Amino acid sequence: MLALMWIFFLLQNLGFFGGCFGAIIPLVPDGLSGVIFAPLLHGSLDHIISNSMPIAILLFLLFEFYSKIAFKIFLIGWIAGGLLVWMLPPVDIFTGEWTYTCIVGASGVVYMLAFFIFFSGVFRWNMKLLTVSLVVALYYGSLIWGIFPEEFFSQLEERSRISWQSHLAGAITGIILAFIFRKQGEKKIKYLWEYPNYYSEKDDRLWQEYIQNHPEDFDDLPQYKQENIWEYLDEIRRNEK
Repeated sequence: MLALMWIFFLLQNLGFFGGCFGAIIPLVPDGLSGVIFAPLLHGSLDHIISNSMPIAILLFLLFEFYSKIAFKIFLIGWIAGGLLVWMLPPVDIFTGEWTYTCIVGASGVVYMLAFFIFFSGVFRWNMKLLTVSLVVALYYGSLIWGIFPEEFFSQLEERSRISWQSHLAGAITGIILAFIFRKQGEKKIKYLWEYPNYYSEKDDRLWQEYIQNHPEDFDDLPQYKQENIWEYLDEIRRNEK
């Protein structure tokens, strides 16, 4: 993913992707190609650098703790998030004006991954995955403010170039995927000796040697009552009578 992002950024600087080519343009048919290409395109060096580290960390967590469904989550989140961005009307919330907007960048994917990993741990209520969720919340908790227009929090001389729509779409997509796949994909490790028919002659021999060499370790343990064969014989005689 990182390699593709930087390769496309290089191609952009060489003039292969000019203007809004490859960007998501909401509600414009030509902008549908951006559903595929927009996360690989970035507007500046600062833009791609700010997305590279979160992409690397969150993808590592996704494939480490949800390996069975990681590719599925990544691809569905990529496409569904992009389609949702395309369907959101590009209306200025303060003026009500319809704007022609070109949206590029992997921040929507970042939000999708962060919200999926966080809410997946919450929905599953698994202590290990909840710990991962808390790590994501600790480092990326401030992402929550990105789903709102920047104008809400500061006075800007010109319209913000940060696409809160892609952040919001990514967050919604991540939460929905976390709920849908809440019972799938957790990586469970089952050790060899947990199987019911497991037997190791080597382990058994070591265990018997240990019992012989350290009998004092078993003195305080409950002892198995030795069966008396004569009691069974007496019971058989009584039954025959």
